[in-house]
Amino acid sequence: MTLAPETTDLKVQLALDDDWFTVCDLSTLLPGRGVAALLPDGRQAAVFRDRSGELFAIDNRDPFTGAAVLSRGLTGSHQGRPFVASPLLKQRFDLASGQCLDDEAVQVTTYKVRTA
Repeated sequence: MTLAPETTDLKVQLALDDDWFTVCDLSTLLPGRGVAALLPDGRQAAVFRDRSGELFAIDNRDPFTGAAVLSRGLTGSHQGRPFVASPLLKQRFDLASGQCLDDEAVQVTTYKVRTA
């Protein structure tokens, strides 16, 4: 079965400093898949939409390898907490807090996300 693409004019925005930055159309985000967004300062964010429609954004850089790949990771949940697993070394990062679930000393930046 093929689903019709969602049509919406909603934009996904991240909170950066004192302003909101538009990163993509909401329809670009498929549940369970991430997209990478280039931020004005040159960093990248990994933006996700879970199956319930909730939006998350974390730093796209894997702190274990330095590669900008978290947007390509596999999503899942652990004890009710949504996470993304790095496609390289498979460490899992909580999408809400940025905390690494496999090494409590490691955390990635999270961003507030909204649709507008």
